[in-house]
Amino acid sequence: MSSTQPGRADADPERVASALSTAGFVRLCARPTGDALAAAGLLARALRDRGTPFHVRTTRDGSVPAGDGTAVALGWDAPDAQSVRGEDRPLSVVAASVVDALGAEPDPVVGLAGVVAAEAVPGGAGSGALLEEAERRGAVRRRPGVAVPTADVADGLASSTLLRLPCSGDPEAARALLADLGFPVEPDDDAHRRLASTVALDATAEAPPRATEAVERALRPYATPTGPFETLGGYADVLDAVARERPGVGVSLALGADAARADALECWRTHAGTAHGFLDDPTTGRYDGVFVVRVDVEPTAVPALATAARLARDYRSPEPVALVVARVADGGGDEADGAGDDAVGGAAAAAAAPDADVSAALAAAADATGGDATGDGRRGDARFDGDVQAFVQAFREAVQP
Repeated sequence: MSSTQPGRADADPERVASALSTAGFVRLCARPTGDALAAAGLLARALRDRGTPFHVRTTRDGSVPAGDGTAVALGWDAPDAQSVRGEDRPLSVVAASVVDALGAEPDPVVGLAGVVAAEAVPGGAGSGALLEEAERRGAVRRRPGVAVPTADVADGLASSTLLRLPCSGDPEAARALLADLGFPVEPDDDAHRRLASTVALDATAEAPPRATEAVERALRPYATPTGPFETLGGYADVLDAVARERPGVGVSLALGADAARADALECWRTHAGTAHGFLDDPTTGRYDGVFVVRVDVEPTAVPALATAARLARDYRSPEPVALVVARVADGGGDEADGAGDDAVGGAAAAAAAPDADVSAALAAAADATGGDATGDGRRGDARFDGDVQAFVQAFREAVQP
């Protein structure tokens, strides 16, 4: 059963705040995205300050998991919960409005990290108040360069999923790039500008026109001197990775737990390496409106499909929709009799340009192949039991105008 959602208006912050203000226990159920996890973090901080017990988890289901207390669904319309959606704004911006309505102060850095994870720019998409507050506190500062989470720029370039570069997934190649540029250990603004210029050229040299806009989101970052990572964009990149791979670590991050930083960075590196690896030498097909990337994966690699789809849309796809579809192997069996790594199902993720929508197509393809889909507008994912080619065919037919 699919749980992709058509466009609807943003949640009423006052209504949600009223429900939370009288709740004895709150269950925050978020979609596994950086924006939804940031939104959960904002609400959880406000509940913690009020002394209201809460629990945070991520889910792909159409309904929130059963339990006591007041349930809040972050990212979709759940029939059994207070629903917080952000059709016109990032979820984190809507959650910040809920926190305001509760009489608390939303953490502007967490909120802005969610904004960037939602593919918006700080200060845009209704986040102007968050940016103003972050600047007032001295929590952000715009500078030249590239948005990475680490002080080690080579590490950041190699593992960034905001970019697709020749050195993506290869730290040694990233170090060689910095050496060729004469990038110093303690870079000044001029060094950051040279790096940004090179990155912009490398990222767009053989990419579709939309790559120019995509790479802009990774340039001239907001440094976060008091935050857990070097830049807002880097924070968003890490948050999106852990939301998909290790949501418990992501929740700890969004709640401000410094101890989660090392685990989060390691997760981000692994996630990024997997996502970029999918695009290194895949089987691809171009159809009317859809660019398809086919890969074979182990179950542990499935969470990286969504990131690969976004990267493919921004840096590989000549069509408005990118679909990454995988045959998933079970990794079991006896190698001696050749039964190991039998394919037992499939998984897919799609990402669309601003003028396209993948929700209905994912739902139709999942229904046609005995699976389920989640998503909203420009991004979504699916699991299915049928043949990969059948899924691709059903998706293509649904995308056709």
